[in-house]
Amino acid sequence: MLKAERRNIILKKLTDEQRISTIDLAEELAVSEDTIRRDLIKLHEKGLLEKVYGGAIPVVNKAKNIFDIVISNVDKKEIIGNKALSLLHDGQVIIMSGGTTNLVFSKLIPPLLKATVYTYSLPIAMQLSQYPNIDLIFIGGKMQKNAMVTIGIDVLQVLSKIKADICFMGASSINVQQGLTEMGYEVSIVKKAMIESSDKVVSMFTSDKLATKMPHVVCELNKLDTIVTDLSPEDARLEEYRKLGVTVL
Repeated sequence: MLKAERRNIILKKLTDEQRISTIDLAEELAVSEDTIRRDLIKLHEKGLLEKVYGGAIPVVNKAKNIFDIVISNVDKKEIIGNKALSLLHDGQVIIMSGGTTNLVFSKLIPPLLKATVYTYSLPIAMQLSQYPNIDLIFIGGKMQKNAMVTIGIDVLQVLSKIKADICFMGASSINVQQGLTEMGYEVSIVKKAMIESSDKVVSMFTSDKLATKMPHVVCELNKLDTIVTDLSPEDARLEEYRKLGVTVL
């Protein structure tokens, strides 16, 4: 019996019986008690069970909500989101990228806003599914699990058929020379498609993203209509962006 198969049997037995014994498992699976102990230790380390003396029990409160996302700089992102609310109005067709800044923004949207929203971010889609007057279209595709966004040709095909009034795009990095850049190539391609499908492009990011760059270019600054940061629009760090004709909020 393969190690993975044996550990799956252990987890199923734990689900069925709510407590398992090292001695009983060793006898049932025809392996040594030391082997079972090693299995239980590994499963414990992965958070799949709670190892106790003589066996194991289920993890208490194991079922954590996967959408309890840890968000850094929440206060700054709320400042950004509140500024961006001025760009919303009833009847818009909106595209929203992923990212925690947009997730915070989505939580601030007025509950009765009437709009159509396209997004490839699963957490944002779940948040906006609570809004009764938003027609929500989740763009399916290959899931990038760490960011919980979809990528790939399916996403690009949907975006190519949309004509949005506005897109709200998170940014990993921005600088005057390269514009918006991303760490991942596939995400950069999806964001390029968002820009092409939108009449107005709004990039939202915390001020620590200013004057930084990543390997893959999304767009030059002239493709952006507005940038929204946690800084005052008159902050000296934003002067070069204003000079290039970008509206700064």
